[in-house]
Amino acid sequence: MDKKVFEFDFRGRKLIVEHGEMAKQAHGAVLVRYGDTVVLSTAVVSKNANLLSDFFPLMVLYQEKLYSVGKIPGGFIKREGRPTENATLAARMIDRPMRPLFPENFRNEVQIVNTVLSVDQDNSPELTALFGSSLATSISQIPFDGPVAGVKVGRVNGEFIINPTPDQLEVSDIDLTVAGTKEAINMVESSAKQVDEDSMLEALMFGHEAVKELIKFQEEIIEAVGVPKMEYEVLEITEELKKEVEELSKDRLNQALRIKDKLEKYATIDKIKEEVVEKYQTEFEEQLKPEELQQLITKVKLVLEEIEYEIFRQIVVKEHTRADGRAMTEIRPLSTAIDVLPRTHGSALFTRGQTQSLSVTTLGALGEHQILDGLSLEAEKRFMLHYNFPAFSVGETGRYGAPGRREIGHGALGEKALLQVIPSEEEFPYTIRVVSEILESNGSSSQASICAGCMSLMAAGVPIKAPVAGIAMGLITDGDDYTILTDIQGMEDHLGDMDFKVAGTRNGICALQMDIKIRGITKQILKEALAQAKEARMEILDVIEKQIKEPRKEVSKYAPKMMTFMINPLKIKDVIGKGGEMITKIICEASNVKTVSDMNAVKVDLEDDGRVIIYHTDQEIIDKTANMIKDITREVEEGKIYTAKVVKLEDFGCFVQVWPGCEGLVHISQLAKERVNKTEDVVKLGDEILVKAIGTDKKGRLNFSRRDAIK
Repeated sequence: MDKKVFEFDFRGRKLIVEHGEMAKQAHGAVLVRYGDTVVLSTAVVSKNANLLSDFFPLMVLYQEKLYSVGKIPGGFIKREGRPTENATLAARMIDRPMRPLFPENFRNEVQIVNTVLSVDQDNSPELTALFGSSLATSISQIPFDGPVAGVKVGRVNGEFIINPTPDQLEVSDIDLTVAGTKEAINMVESSAKQVDEDSMLEALMFGHEAVKELIKFQEEIIEAVGVPKMEYEVLEITEELKKEVEELSKDRLNQALRIKDKLEKYATIDKIKEEVVEKYQTEFEEQLKPEELQQLITKVKLVLEEIEYEIFRQIVVKEHTRADGRAMTEIRPLSTAIDVLPRTHGSALFTRGQTQSLSVTTLGALGEHQILDGLSLEAEKRFMLHYNFPAFSVGETGRYGAPGRREIGHGALGEKALLQVIPSEEEFPYTIRVVSEILESNGSSSQASICAGCMSLMAAGVPIKAPVAGIAMGLITDGDDYTILTDIQGMEDHLGDMDFKVAGTRNGICALQMDIKIRGITKQILKEALAQAKEARMEILDVIEKQIKEPRKEVSKYAPKMMTFMINPLKIKDVIGKGGEMITKIICEASNVKTVSDMNAVKVDLEDDGRVIIYHTDQEIIDKTANMIKDITREVEEGKIYTAKVVKLEDFGCFVQVWPGCEGLVHISQLAKERVNKTEDVVKLGDEILVKAIGTDKKGRLNFSRRDAIK
């Protein structure tokens, strides 16, 4: 296979695709160079279809190699381990726009692997991997109704920018990732500094125009190196079977889908499906071979899903009725509570219908920030939102362990939304962690986490800029007809065409996320969804502000109190001491503990600029610690008179301590106005005497004079 190179000048930056040299045994492989960012994207498909599966087995991986940024992995093993949070989010970002474009009945396993080989921070490896994933799949034998592409959109000084650099994003009020086909947008991810809906819509459309350019470049490459698509095996479902299953279930499913209570509705639907499946199982158990019987059962299940899907759309689009009887723009009943956990720093409970989040805020020292071992320039973060979704929240048993992709993704969305209103480190020098425990779920739990998280922050006394609320919008299409739903519940998400989450303040949008199951959506639908979401957001904010209008002025009595002051940066080494000896002594003495790891030990953060931040629940301990540090860093003023303690006697004079950590010499000639023969004739060990600062000697030692201090 000959190597082929394709080049494209994308908005002033070189985008180069190499094909035919690397990973030649993969079914599709491209090496994509975007500036100095290099990503190898491969796509492979299994030979045989799993016709007994009721879902498409697609796996997307984004593999961060730390050599790509010149790093050696941390820890004892010194090799890449489980994916970082960023790698998980990048894989999700690639999966979401691609998954809807594979054939609905395709059941061959597909694996798309992106290996990040070199990273230029100004050229996003995540978007390079999305481009490569689409292209590797499109040129392969894998059936795929692409290509797709994605870009970032920023806005600096009112001007939109495609794929802004990290420096530009620092001053941008929008950080938007938009992906789609050449016809329409099909994935959105964004954070924003309270941006209005019209600006966000304009940014989406601006981004889509750039996406079209990347797709055109992909189409040229597909034309040159693409191969014919494979034939694949599908489950053939006869019209006769469809009609039989419909007669057995349609009327009953129609009634079940109109039950308002979630658990009763799901239980009734499951019972109907089980009875139909059991009928076929019993009737054909002796007539068919086990594999043939299993295929028949799979077909029956797929037909039942299709019937449920069609009835649901009929109810919503044609009858303008929602499953729980609400109007299309109506939010489920809301309730709120704060301070539900007495010993935490801040807690809140937010309930929307059958979705409930308990969010807890914890405040810690800046030194407790999260350390990031990844490819980005960001090495740490001081605000975190973690989302937990236990199986009991939906009345099921399930796996408990490390957070999965869904939990990481939902937590990241909530974090993006609330980060926009978190005070700066200078305003509020704490590490802040919010944890959302989903106690009950029937859709939109990530947005409930934002609402509960916002209230818990205010209850904890975090001076956020404004309250934030989130809402999930849905879309149900039927041909050219469509209906936009406010506050979608689980079934509307599962059977609908769009999950569009919008979070923000009264002033504007803070975060967006959109996933769709159809090829794309139009500008008009986006505009209507954003407007409808704004109305709902205001309604939820009314409820939140009725519970807690603004952040508390003081942090909880169980939260660490904080004191901050400045010292001369050159004095930091004196505070730390040799091998950390001095700072350890300060912490242990002030806190009355034996080790700095004791839970009651005071926490001290020393910043490079000379800022000292002290944390403890006891203000007296904070004050004691501060005085000890100030004693070490306080500088003697020449010409000023001090009270000092004699700590050492020498033939040539005595050493005095002005304050702990500050000592100097009173030469024998400076002890008295008259001549002194022996130091002990004038002072004794432990005496307190008045001395005047007269400068430093050649060795840099402080010199004092008792003679000049005597009136």
